[in-house]
Amino acid sequence: MFVPEIELQSTEAIEHFQEQELQKLLTYLRDNSPFYREWFQIHKIEISSIQTLHDLISIPTVGKDLLQQRNWDFLCIDKSHIAEYATTSGTLGKPVVIALSEKDLDRLAYNEYISFACAGGSDQDIYQLMLTLDRQFMAGIAYYQGIRRLGAGVMRVGPGAAALQWENILKIQPTIVVAVPSFLIKLIAFAEAHDIDITNTSVKSAICIGENIRNQDFSYNVLGKKITEKWNIRLYSTYASTEMQTAFTECPQGHGGHHHPELLIVEILDPEGNPVPPGIEGEVTITTIGVEAMPLLRYRTGDICTYYTEPCKCGRNTIRLSPITGRHQHMIKYKGTTLYPPALFDILADMPEVLESIIVVSANDIGTDEILLKICPSDFSDEVDRSIKAQLQAKLRVIPDIEYLSMEHILKLQLPDGIRKPIKFVDIR
Repeated sequence: MFVPEIELQSTEAIEHFQEQELQKLLTYLRDNSPFYREWFQIHKIEISSIQTLHDLISIPTVGKDLLQQRNWDFLCIDKSHIAEYATTSGTLGKPVVIALSEKDLDRLAYNEYISFACAGGSDQDIYQLMLTLDRQFMAGIAYYQGIRRLGAGVMRVGPGAAALQWENILKIQPTIVVAVPSFLIKLIAFAEAHDIDITNTSVKSAICIGENIRNQDFSYNVLGKKITEKWNIRLYSTYASTEMQTAFTECPQGHGGHHHPELLIVEILDPEGNPVPPGIEGEVTITTIGVEAMPLLRYRTGDICTYYTEPCKCGRNTIRLSPITGRHQHMIKYKGTTLYPPALFDILADMPEVLESIIVVSANDIGTDEILLKICPSDFSDEVDRSIKAQLQAKLRVIPDIEYLSMEHILKLQLPDGIRKPIKFVDIR
């Protein structure tokens, strides 16, 4: 298993390396970024005074709002040198264009190469990609290019189409699948309905994207358990975003997503912008290393998690991120209870009576949060309704409003035209 040398170095050596890269980045931004040049001037930042990672705190952070408003001012190269145009998913508002140069595409391939290697992949594997590779989805091209650099085989099957997925699994015999974990549940259901023996397939593991499969103690959550109870495969959790152009992927130890310090500087910050100690929740804030077209400095992702600094048994000395507990913008305060959508999704996933769902959060006329659960139930009966409400009462101590819809209606709401991943959370506050 390939491990970059820097990830095996001491904490001090890693920090020294990143401080050298930070100096290069600050000079590059001053010379090439219209946005950051202005940012430094407005906030009277002398880049020569930023010598260590700890000095970063003197530079104000940047959020997605500014990236949306000033999108092209973040571009550091001439548009004629842009090789690829990707966009964010638009989950938190208007999609943002992220431009990549040839150098950035090479960096992206390296990122996924070392990520797949981190998750135990090798040139002996065959990967089946159960996700979109079009619609300006950066991850799709990243996975494909990373697998090619790894030297493994790859099938671009695309999202959905359970019958086609199984046809390829049985015919070509991939060893690893890359998929949204909730889709693996649908694959299991299809196999059971069509007498496919899932205990005797070539698939040995799954790289899970877009959804949590673990609790904060790194045990499998409801979704992870539902998959592994039926299908004897190893699940690897990942975390990434288009803006950071980097992924955090678990190693076989399964104790958090590994940081790649040659690609990213990571800070975990409290609401006041101060660094939090290990084990305490904070917002993931990143500074890219080696990005040419649209590098970011102290960019707040909005994602909330904790981090751990103990050396991993795999030999890496990099920090590890916990599962994402939620997004700062998505925090819900409902009848005295504070929660994030992933907690609600876990509760709904544990109910056999709930086949599909969408969470809608709105503000009432007194400014507090309201929750509407749009649910496709296993049966439109009073008994199922009572059971769902009883479970919500037991686990949340409150019962949100519920609207029961058909599967056809739910799927249309989840996948409107032009959307590349299902919408399961809607915030109209």
